Amino acid sequence: TNPGDESSRLVLLGGTPFGEEIVMWWNFVGRSHDEIVEFRAAWEAGADRFGEVDGYVGTPHRLPAPALPNAVIKPRRNPG
Repeated sequence: TNPGDESSRLVLLGGTPFGEEIVMWWNFVGRSHDEIVEFRAAWEAGADRFGEVDGYVGTPHRLPAPALPNAVIKPRRNPG
């Protein structure tokens, strides 16, 4: 089967930029490094706040989050 022949789904997110600096890492967005650490731990624990990942077939039930870097994750500057 040609992958181009299969259906796909696209999600486009947008809007007004945040008024504060944000920290982005893997699939998480937070206000600080500590929030990212908290979100990763919740993801790995299977927290309901993230919902189900439809179509993922594997063990464990979710794609595991990569290890955090050996440094504090710094916020991105908001150019606005």
